[in-house]
Amino acid sequence: MVDLHSQYLKIKNEVDSGIASVIESSSFVKGDKVAEFQRHLETYLGVKHVIPVANGTDALQIALMALGLRPGDEVITSTFTFIATAEVVALLGLTPVLVDVDEDTFCIDIQALERAITPKTKAIVPVHLFGQNADMEAIMKIAKKHNIYVVEDACQSMGSRYIFGNGNRQHSGTIGDIGCTSFFPSKNLGCYGDGGALFTNNSELAEHISIIANHGMKVRYHHDAIGVNSRLDSIQAAVLDAKLPHLEEYIANRQSAAAYYNKRFAGYSSIKTPVVASYSTHSFHQYTLRLEGVDRKKLIDEMTQKGIPMMIYYPIPIHLQTAYKNLSNKQYNLPIAEKLSCTVCSLPMHTELDEEQLDYIATNLLDIISHCKI
Repeated sequence: MVDLHSQYLKIKNEVDSGIASVIESSSFVKGDKVAEFQRHLETYLGVKHVIPVANGTDALQIALMALGLRPGDEVITSTFTFIATAEVVALLGLTPVLVDVDEDTFCIDIQALERAITPKTKAIVPVHLFGQNADMEAIMKIAKKHNIYVVEDACQSMGSRYIFGNGNRQHSGTIGDIGCTSFFPSKNLGCYGDGGALFTNNSELAEHISIIANHGMKVRYHHDAIGVNSRLDSIQAAVLDAKLPHLEEYIANRQSAAAYYNKRFAGYSSIKTPVVASYSTHSFHQYTLRLEGVDRKKLIDEMTQKGIPMMIYYPIPIHLQTAYKNLSNKQYNLPIAEKLSCTVCSLPMHTELDEEQLDYIATNLLDIISHCKI
């Protein structure tokens, strides 16, 4: 699904030099490389504050901790996403309220979101799924109307831009009160282990986030808040800092691969290619198809036999997961997410795909799908 080794070979000198400088300095935690990467990412995103942490899940948890939410407070998010988004809500004793998604964009359904708001709602966590932004202008309008926080789950959308009605563009994750991202190796900007970050333009929130991420300390051994231990290590920061100047090229490569797939699959009624919303660019962390009248398991099995991996993101929506079925008294009816979970599949998508590989993938998919009809 990804080819990290070929990507590494193209920037080997920068990566190796950065890692070597960390080893030479022996400043492995909170070193200069972390501060350098933080500044460079702030500049790239056009945001006042970036706070690096250990992973994307930590970023989401710390964001909710920083907002001072209390057990019983409700946090609305979409059911069709990776479990971490709801997981951190439940871990903090908050109540996850799961809503359906838009069938075309896979992102949170705006009307469903507004219907789910109650007096207990304290935050919305829109997920910018597969590299495309949720409709942030509409979400921020709703949040302002009801005086609730917005925490953007931008773990899959680094580098994409939201396009406002007036034509202005803003980086994913920088619009709400707090944005969160992951630097998991397969992400558009990925390190060689685990990593994550939070973004905000609110200086008071940024300080509180930094304190929480450092055991609740601002001054060493003086603990002013209940905190956690979540740090981006210096070696991972060096890798990310080497990759950051190439991020726009990486995204362009992904978009080019997506355009190739789109062209090859056009006109096939059994294949629904990704829809790019008018209000967002798409960085294609994943290239996810919707299948109509196709035996998905048979298709994936036969593609695998041809050496072509395919993945299902995500086979079970959160509201149907065992751990979350009885988490609240709500009776969920979320048909779009349930339909998508049965019909989506993702093709290889990464920065190193060449036309020969893309042709092999597309040709085999079209050949195999022709005899996998239900």
